[in-house]
Amino acid sequence: MTKVYQVVVYHNVTNPKKLAAYAELAGPAMKSAGATFLARGIPYLVREEGVATRTVLIEWPSREAADAGYNSPEYQEAIRVLDGAATREFRYMDAL
Repeated sequence: MTKVYQVVVYHNVTNPKKLAAYAELAGPAMKSAGATFLARGIPYLVREEGVATRTVLIEWPSREAADAGYNSPEYQEAIRVLDGAATREFRYMDAL
């Protein structure tokens, strides 16, 4: 089973309070599904076309765990609480 890395790049946050409420639910939901948070915050440096926006790096034990974590009722509730207060993208990559 190959580990998976998930990179979450926030393009825009319109409501920090909703983001904080989302994080209170999302973190535990993802951890209970097998996620390990490796880094999160604003990058200390970006290069090339990079933009210094909130970024999160997560390790999953497998593709199946990443999918199950995203689709879990607990995480879907966190997304509901976020209520469109952030524009972001999720990228999933198999570990080498």
